[in-house]
Amino acid sequence: MNTPEWLAPGIYGALIGAAFVGIVGFTWGGWVTGSTAHDRAMSMSHDDVVASMVPVCLDMARSDPARAEKLETIRAVSAYKRRDALMEAGWATMPGSDAPDRDIARACLQELDL
Repeated sequence: MNTPEWLAPGIYGALIGAAFVGIVGFTWGGWVTGSTAHDRAMSMSHDDVVASMVPVCLDMARSDPARAEKLETIRAVSAYKRRDALMEAGWATMPGSDAPDRDIARACLQELDL
């Protein structure tokens, strides 16, 4: 089979152009693979759920009859153990769950502004 002389450079140009477009698209164009998009979506949804639960945590803290004692306990511990103290206070345990959530406790602790 005889191929025209211009076909080989055309094919090479198309292959090099496709590789160039792929490299530019993934590095500067913002293209991502499906798994990266899934990971980012899961992270964003988790952050949104935590942000939506902070008012519940703050409301539980405001309505707790033993609020003053629990706040003193939280303030008395060192800064890196305050999240655990808030979890022990029960304010990071959302209605319907059995265990406190560490991320909600961290976000709630920032909003309590101790």
